[in-house]
Amino acid sequence: MTNYDYIIVGAGSAGCVLANRLSSDPQHSILLIEAGPENSALSLKMPAAVLSNLKGTRHNWAFQGEPEPELNGRQLQHDRGKTLGGSSSINGMLYIRGHALDFEGWRQSGCEGWSYADVLPYFKKMESYGGGGDEYRGTDGPLTVPRKQPDEPLAVAFLKAGEEAGYPVTDDISGFCQEGFGSLDSTVYNGERLSTAQAYLKPARSRPNLTVVTNVQVQRLTLEGRRATGVVYTDKRGNDTTVQAGKEVILSAGAIGSPQLLMLSGIGPADHLQAMGIDVVKDLPGVGQNLNEHPDFVLKFKCTKPVSLWPKTRPLGKLLAGVQWLLTRKGICASNHFDVVGCVRSAAGVEYPDLQLVISPIAVDDETWAPLQEHAFQIHVGLMQAHSRGTVELRDANPSSAPKILVNYLKDKRDRELMRTGIRLIRELVEQPAFAEFKGDEIYPGSNIQTDEQLDQYLNDGIATQWHLSGTAKMGSSTDNAAVVDPNGRVHGIENLRVVDASIMPTVTNGNTNCPTIMIAEKLSDSIRGVAALPRIEAAFWTNPDYQTSQR
Repeated sequence: MTNYDYIIVGAGSAGCVLANRLSSDPQHSILLIEAGPENSALSLKMPAAVLSNLKGTRHNWAFQGEPEPELNGRQLQHDRGKTLGGSSSINGMLYIRGHALDFEGWRQSGCEGWSYADVLPYFKKMESYGGGGDEYRGTDGPLTVPRKQPDEPLAVAFLKAGEEAGYPVTDDISGFCQEGFGSLDSTVYNGERLSTAQAYLKPARSRPNLTVVTNVQVQRLTLEGRRATGVVYTDKRGNDTTVQAGKEVILSAGAIGSPQLLMLSGIGPADHLQAMGIDVVKDLPGVGQNLNEHPDFVLKFKCTKPVSLWPKTRPLGKLLAGVQWLLTRKGICASNHFDVVGCVRSAAGVEYPDLQLVISPIAVDDETWAPLQEHAFQIHVGLMQAHSRGTVELRDANPSSAPKILVNYLKDKRDRELMRTGIRLIRELVEQPAFAEFKGDEIYPGSNIQTDEQLDQYLNDGIATQWHLSGTAKMGSSTDNAAVVDPNGRVHGIENLRVVDASIMPTVTNGNTNCPTIMIAEKLSDSIRGVAALPRIEAAFWTNPDYQTSQR
């Protein structure tokens, strides 16, 4: 076939959801296009293999960023999934919805229909929560989210230390109360990674109205005036194929791929397109702008008790763990080893958490990701509401050329101040009684690094990405000059064209982005099908009543 009702470009976290929901109507024909291969590799199933998946390029775009001005010109690698399931097939499997006030902010920015009461029904629809259903959690969705009780000694100490430091304790960071210390949900089920390819696409593959094409690269959209009619894609042999969409073309290629395809097709900032030698179809200044990200910094500590995972990462330990997982889907290979989290506010006057603290029961080298050869642990601090914004631009008019990605880490001086605060809060945390039997010397950056100037040097050398790129085709009203799509994902000024992925977030959510990206696809699949939105759920959520005067 070369004619379909709907063409979905990108079989990632959002694309697999759309393929499932749109193909549920047998009257509609769906084409799902993916640049990467099938998700059949064993490493994509094993939760503990997350770092090995990121080291290669078979399932990873591994985009190289531009020199970052505030990070001594360092070029960071931006890993994005290149297989069925997209980034949900290679990510860290952390499952966090974000804070209710994230979505209130979206509504206030001009995105009607995206308040917390509007999105909560779709969060519930997508999941089967192991802790049971209630006002906040669903039980009948495709994505099984187990409820795990942390039992690893360092994770237990982390939770206890948070309580000792005066932070709230929450039993569900995606429920009534995000703020505080609690267990992390994950997309790991029965010892395997549960990507959207497994949860959404696999059950729909047998439908005769759904066609899935892998290992092909979309070159551009086809347009008649300002109406999208289809796409042109190229296979590995260099053969071009043009396919037509009778109803809509939907871009779900992510925060890098979706703006890149828009610009290659003449939709984007006119001056940039002209500089690339591309005819301007629609001047949309916001395409590729507003790049949001969560900067990450890691502190490493010696562990004075033999409770880290380090011995199990030695050759014999790895072999035995791998065999155990192959035979039983249990053991250390069956976990992503991110069991607990602290969602905290950086200061009094901050209304809801802007820092995320996560402990790992092993410390690794930042360059090679090889385990440090000693008992050690590390704690990540992520900045959830960065003020800096970056860009995605074309390198040239060649679709095979990787785009230019400039995040502008710490460009806004407030971000640097917040990261320094996060480092100091972690140092305070590990001095709590719960860590007394575990915490040894600070390996990195080192307890002698104390002043703002010293910390800034280590931030310049050590800031990393949390791989949460978003916002490059932001939602907003037609009066917002920076908006690319309307609140239904429809591209402003272009008929029959939508964007449905993390690129349409006006601002990034307070936590890992895979979960809210799936929610976006669930919600917009109803809009695409012309189905009434799910009834709003007016559920209460907690904010510290003393936030104006208290940090915790």
